[in-house]
Amino acid sequence: MTTTAAQDTRRLLAWLGAGLLAGGMPVHEVEEDVQEAAAALGHEGIEVAASPTGLWVALTSGDAATFEGVDGGVRLDQLAEVTAVHTALTSGLLDPDDALARLAVLRQHPHRYPAYGLPLGLFLIGTGVALVLAPAWSSVIFAALLSQVVAGLMMLSGRSLLVGTLMPFLAAFASAFAAFGAAELGLVDAPLWTLVPPIAVLLPGALIVTGLTELSAGSMVAGTSRLAYGATQLLLATLGVGAAVAALGVPLSRINGERPDELGLWAPLLGLLFIAVGISLLESVPPSLVPALLVTILATVVAQELGRATGQGAWLGAFLGACAASLVATLVEFVRPRVPRVVAFLPSFWLLVPGSLGLVSVAQIESSPAAGVVAAAEVLVIVVAIALGVIVGAGLARPLRDVARRLDPVRRRVARQLAERPARRPRKPRGREESAQ
Repeated sequence: MTTTAAQDTRRLLAWLGAGLLAGGMPVHEVEEDVQEAAAALGHEGIEVAASPTGLWVALTSGDAATFEGVDGGVRLDQLAEVTAVHTALTSGLLDPDDALARLAVLRQHPHRYPAYGLPLGLFLIGTGVALVLAPAWSSVIFAALLSQVVAGLMMLSGRSLLVGTLMPFLAAFASAFAAFGAAELGLVDAPLWTLVPPIAVLLPGALIVTGLTELSAGSMVAGTSRLAYGATQLLLATLGVGAAVAALGVPLSRINGERPDELGLWAPLLGLLFIAVGISLLESVPPSLVPALLVTILATVVAQELGRATGQGAWLGAFLGACAASLVATLVEFVRPRVPRVVAFLPSFWLLVPGSLGLVSVAQIESSPAAGVVAAAEVLVIVVAIALGVIVGAGLARPLRDVARRLDPVRRRVARQLAERPARRPRKPRGREESAQ
């Protein structure tokens, strides 16, 4: 292989891995997918080392390496494009040059709902989380209103580095200030639970569980760094709540873990539908794929509730829910090849992860240290159970993925359709070539 061809191959694999990392996938899964793509291109012994912020790729040990950094996150529709390129490459139906061209313009894909996707998506997600987490009319109305404040902050964060850095603090402060202020006027009950739904999309629960998953899989550096970053984000949100409490002079008796429950069984069911549609609007997912996301979310919640019904504790429900999310996402991909498993899995994962419970538990420490510490320990057990469930579910789903890749003609047809699409003009390469010797 010539030097130029080797550079292009490394760049392709590096861009592929960076796209998967930007979608939030654990580093050990990214390394496996990059190695699989490399094997399809005729490079069995590649060296790849991934971290949450980038990865190195070398075609052989001691050879030159290419580094590609992760330049922010990607939407679910963009992540679906990356996984589709991976599928077409491993199926031998996409030319490497065309794959490189598609990955080059990945971030240029326009949002499917540019005008209303963010505000309406956050409105539905906030309202849906309130229906699931704090089912009371006052909490639902509060979430609907404050979600637009969070939407405004998110729009502003794209223009201001300071706002982007302090986003968890600012959003939590705004939501807590409004919740405790409304509680003083008698408009809201259980303000500590009420303030969570509008800022649920900003809480780092999924990040923390992904870090634990990576640690369990042996990716020590990546897992530790994700945990540290997630803990910092949660601390910023907690400080925002504390700053609002101090600014209003709220009595500590108001900071309690009493959860409202005024609405019937219909509330969480409607909330799940709102969350699925809201995520689709926020993440630019086509409407035709919403039913697939909803199926995975429902299966996750049903498994979670069955585990809780056994009386063994919330940890069993969290474990079973995580297993169901992995398995059903794989089955959804088998039936609907246009829905990559990671795209079907992530919304269920976000709903399953108790980032909101972590914020409530940490905030309780200020008013009742003993109760807060106990609640935080319970959340830690749930997070570990979710991480183990993700690992077990992924292990159980692996044979299904292998069968789907070998036997599913529909999946190959989708890959062929992708391969036949005209490629767009690639961007200027950002990979850096560096000698490993």
